[in-house]
Amino acid sequence: MAFDNVYITAATRTAVGKAKRGSLVNVRPDDMASAVLAEVCNRSGIEPGQVEDVSIGCAIPEQEQGMNVARVAAIGAGMPDTVSAMTVNRFCSSGLEAMSIVASKINSGLFDIGIAGGTESMSMVSMPGAKVSPNPRLSIERPDVYIQMGNAGDNVAKDFDISRQDIDEFALNSNLKAAAAIEAGKFDEEITPLDLPQGGKFDTDEGPRGDATIEGLNALRPAFAASPKNGFHTAGSSSQMSDGASAVVMMSQKGLDDTGAKPIAKFLSYSVAADSPKYLGPAQLVAIPKAIEQAGITLEEVGLFEINEAFAAVAIHVTRELKLDPDKVNVNGGAIALGHPMGCTGAKLSTQIIHELRRRNEKYGVVTMCIGGGMGAAGVIELLN
Repeated sequence: MAFDNVYITAATRTAVGKAKRGSLVNVRPDDMASAVLAEVCNRSGIEPGQVEDVSIGCAIPEQEQGMNVARVAAIGAGMPDTVSAMTVNRFCSSGLEAMSIVASKINSGLFDIGIAGGTESMSMVSMPGAKVSPNPRLSIERPDVYIQMGNAGDNVAKDFDISRQDIDEFALNSNLKAAAAIEAGKFDEEITPLDLPQGGKFDTDEGPRGDATIEGLNALRPAFAASPKNGFHTAGSSSQMSDGASAVVMMSQKGLDDTGAKPIAKFLSYSVAADSPKYLGPAQLVAIPKAIEQAGITLEEVGLFEINEAFAAVAIHVTRELKLDPDKVNVNGGAIALGHPMGCTGAKLSTQIIHELRRRNEKYGVVTMCIGGGMGAAGVIELLN
């Protein structure tokens, strides 16, 4: 879908913590979301009561992030009771889906000011849920519906001629780029620091391994295959389980006029596609060109791509098949190094690409997500002067 004059006026994220053993293990997902909701209003220069609706992505919306976590987080952020909110689940693309929902409602005239984002605590909430109960009939007739994501990533490597060495080299580069970005302070401006229960502030992504080596990655055992000799992805070439939140303020032209907020970008288009559930990622090969076409630009005009690195083979396959310039893809590393707080990631990558477009003086960026169940999504963002 193409959007007419849907503006982004602010975007922020938390730093990402390592699930189960990082700094955010005792920080609730609703509190993380509250922090970025409050901060994104502040950065946009608007009063919380001016927000007309909030959509927050969450891939496992239960337990601590149940009970419509978006509404809980909005109230926790100090927003008036009159600000409505909804939780969105399209697995790993939930944050980007939330952006598309807010954009669609603005585009259709339902409201003029909304916030989209995502939150996920993979520390606090059971993965893939507190009570997994597959459909018995489909478990027999279509077991690929319930395939583990690591196996779906391995299927991409196996069936599309991506070698273990290709995968490990990609993972190494992700870590080195991310570590260099943190060292250079590239993420400082976009991050909202979090107050930690144990005291202190959390403001730096925990995942990147700047000391990673190809020898160390080569030595890791495949993590998902029944027989390791048939596997491809390891703990070093898969996205890290993570905790984090992100938020983006979106407005119509009327919203800009009413608030005096200054736009920093436009959300031009969003597309979602689906393929066989046995694979993770190939549907992006449909979603990306479609979103670019809807935006009225060409692939060559895109200055930056954020391809979520759920598993290395997924990003490699998309880059190869679309013949993308590797120097435009995940320039500051990706989820292998920086983590993947699932429902947050689409909004998090949108935040990152807006800031990186500005640093590089590029105009167009594409954020694209592989999604469990064989789906893929892509959004196009235009940076404004």
